[in-house]
Amino acid sequence: MLLHDRPPTRAQALLAIWVAAALLLAFFAALPFARVQLPGTEAALPAYTTAILINDVLTAALLLALFSAQPAPGVLFLAVGYLFVGLLAVPWALTFPGVFAEHGLLDAGQQTTAAIAAIRRCGFPVFVLAYALLRGARFPQGSLRVWSGWRAISGAVFLVCAVTVVATAVIVAYDQNMPKLMAGRMEASSLWTYVAGASVVLYVAAIGALLRGPRSVLDLWLLVVLFALLLEIVLLSFISSGRLSVGWWAGRGFGLAAASVVLFQMMWETTALYAHLVRSIVLERRASQMRLASLEALSASIAHELNQPLASMVTNADAGLLWLDRPEPNVTECKGALDLIASEGHRAGKVIEAIRTLFRKDTRERVMVDLNEVVTEMLPEIRRHARLGGAAVQVDLAEGAPPVVGNAVQLQQVVSNLATNAVEAMTDVADRPRLLVIRTAAQAPNDVLISVTDTGEGLGAEDASSLFEPFVTTKPAGLGMGLMICRSIVEAHGGRIWATANGSAGSTFTVALPAADDHAQGMAGS
Repeated sequence: MLLHDRPPTRAQALLAIWVAAALLLAFFAALPFARVQLPGTEAALPAYTTAILINDVLTAALLLALFSAQPAPGVLFLAVGYLFVGLLAVPWALTFPGVFAEHGLLDAGQQTTAAIAAIRRCGFPVFVLAYALLRGARFPQGSLRVWSGWRAISGAVFLVCAVTVVATAVIVAYDQNMPKLMAGRMEASSLWTYVAGASVVLYVAAIGALLRGPRSVLDLWLLVVLFALLLEIVLLSFISSGRLSVGWWAGRGFGLAAASVVLFQMMWETTALYAHLVRSIVLERRASQMRLASLEALSASIAHELNQPLASMVTNADAGLLWLDRPEPNVTECKGALDLIASEGHRAGKVIEAIRTLFRKDTRERVMVDLNEVVTEMLPEIRRHARLGGAAVQVDLAEGAPPVVGNAVQLQQVVSNLATNAVEAMTDVADRPRLLVIRTAAQAPNDVLISVTDTGEGLGAEDASSLFEPFVTTKPAGLGMGLMICRSIVEAHGGRIWATANGSAGSTFTVALPAADDHAQGMAGS
């Protein structure tokens, strides 16, 4: 699950609300001092511009990496938007009066900086709006090769750089023909309020588009970005007394925060994914080493236990042949050798049976088990796996359900396997919430049920009838053993397991186990 596909968790939504509340609190804190001028502070603009440039370019790079992993038009538009406004910050700073020279390093006119700022103000929400409208869209199958990988990325980067250079050159060259957005060196004209109003309308439109339909983690933080930019434009254009005032610098702070939000989230996701990958590799290596050690111990045990009866069988067979090869075959001795071979064969069979008993000895350790406790003990592991798959977990445990007679560890294995399969079945779902529901219930006359429901792709009629057979799987990399093992465990507990397709989407796997009293009576009767 990628950032633009995965729905946000409750914790992420609460964090976004707290961030928005902190921004709003900072906005109100700046209001009383918004019109206070801070002359000479233009020297801080290069550092501010550098931070904006780095944040926007890094965000664009991470979004392009996301696009390369899963080509989607909306993500490409958003990456281009971040790169475009980030690059435009450079000529904005170079033409700002008093930063590098009286009229800027590029020796531009009075309207140049404001014209570039107007393009940045109105340009970014347009790209966000395009992203929001193209959510869930995919490139046509025939054009996927053209619009994927380095072709689309290099083409987009080249186009943005070219447009930035051309736009800057045109604005600088034709400064006298630009709209009169500045009334003086530090004061905006009344015409600038139209630019500010247009950008506010675009911000609100982008917010409305993001709020429509299901939202992803990326959508959630883009909402925070647009909220910060709204606060910025209000401070800069409607409250402050002009450039280099407290309100103007506070607005720049909101702009820097807006440029950092998505970057921090994507870096957090990248770090989390990397840490998860490292943990998975370590666990896989450890499991592989444990399996290898177990196989070595098992093979040594089997070889040791079978070596003696097999050697005895070979020795007695050789002795029987010698007795038969004599000029006068000794039938009595040969019969004795054959009896010893048969005896050693039975002994080898008992060795094999003892090994089988060793691996299933825990199935005889049956106690009273509360299925609600089985589910509760597995919930932390299930929630962690579901969170990585972008799924929410809902639990509905029946109060007063009778216990069952069984092995708690094996029943936990069944619940874990079914929950893992359910999360993996929802991996490619993007048009509805990913929801994993685990229920327990008491069913007449004497059954206790555990059901695991998902909102994945569902099951066909043929799948439901053959899923529990060995080596049958619907997963590309599946071995087809997990559900077969679940069935073996459930049937060994005197229960049954089945799968059904849900009416709208997804499937439900149900396990029915006999209640403790009924199970005990059945064992007594047998």
